Amino acid sequence: MEDKGKYYLTTAIAYTSGKPHIGNNYEIVLADSIARFRRKEGYDVFFQTGTDEHGQKIELKAQEAGVTPREFVDNVAGIIQGMCDMLNISYDKFIRTTDDCHEKQVQKIFKRMYAQGDIYKGAYEGMYCTPCESFWTESQLVDGKCPDCGREVKPAREEAYFFRMSKYADRLIRHINEHPEFIQPVSRKNEMMNNFLLPGLQDLCVSRTSFKWGIPVDFDPGHVVYVWLDALTNYITGIGYDAEGGSTEQYKKFWPADLHLIGKDIIRFHTIYWPIFLMALDEPLPKQIFGHPWLLMNSGKMSKSRGNVIYADDLVDFFGVDAVRYYVLHEMPFENDGNATWELIAERVNSDLANTLGNLVNRTISMSNKYFGGVVA
Repeated sequence: MEDKGKYYLTTAIAYTSGKPHIGNNYEIVLADSIARFRRKEGYDVFFQTGTDEHGQKIELKAQEAGVTPREFVDNVAGIIQGMCDMLNISYDKFIRTTDDCHEKQVQKIFKRMYAQGDIYKGAYEGMYCTPCESFWTESQLVDGKCPDCGREVKPAREEAYFFRMSKYADRLIRHINEHPEFIQPVSRKNEMMNNFLLPGLQDLCVSRTSFKWGIPVDFDPGHVVYVWLDALTNYITGIGYDAEGGSTEQYKKFWPADLHLIGKDIIRFHTIYWPIFLMALDEPLPKQIFGHPWLLMNSGKMSKSRGNVIYADDLVDFFGVDAVRYYVLHEMPFENDGNATWELIAERVNSDLANTLGNLVNRTISMSNKYFGGVVA
């Protein structure tokens, strides 16, 4: 088999606020099928997934559970990695944002961006949504609530560091226009251009002082690095990036990523913030960012608060791992949301796997026994 060169793909890293449902697991199964296909084609594949483990929400959840944030994330990260293994995911690296090597690099990256003048100190004022860890202006709210999750917001003000997004915006617009394959599907690209880039980017809050569970800004100890600068950089720290110029041979071989596979709800962070961070670090941009749709439950978004979630381990216990993998891959078109219910999965397994495929295998084996003595030359 000819060597096709390298292929580096990543999933979004799972947030460790709790056990992921089948809608979250869909992405990792899809990425795994791509990784397996690329390996079969002869590519040297590196497939990275992992967990995003810092933030105010985790600090609060740990308090509720009566444990330290570290104990809380160790437990949930173990559950998430266990589910990957149960689903036969062939990842090459499982990164955790609490890994020492990741935390050290995030501090170096922050310091470098600050020294370059890309990061400056200011104060943040606005309406704050704790579950999404996002500040919003009054005009961005929908019916007075968070536009992302629909929950209550509260007024908040705090000292923070900001990243100068506008400095790189024109360069990013040019890149997107010159590389039509960069953001896929096209509907997501149009949304990012028209809703965010063309109207003008606001500077991004990249540090927080109102909680402690995060990577400390080492030259200003009251601050911790805010979620996106910490979480997004996993794609380079996991393969050996060093902000001071000592990146590993593995990094030089595999970066830029060939594919970031992510959910459509975090497309803005991956197609705007992440490329701009890379421009500031003078690193090449990933070749493609694909925002996949959601797996719905009875046509509504799965959420633990609504109580309409299905977990992969329950499905695997009942249907078997290959049937569950088959279902999520079959049911999710790349543009539109898919749907999952116990009844639909049972129907799909019976019609496709038992009747169609099972029947084909059964007939093929019968004929090979009848005409070839069970041996196909």
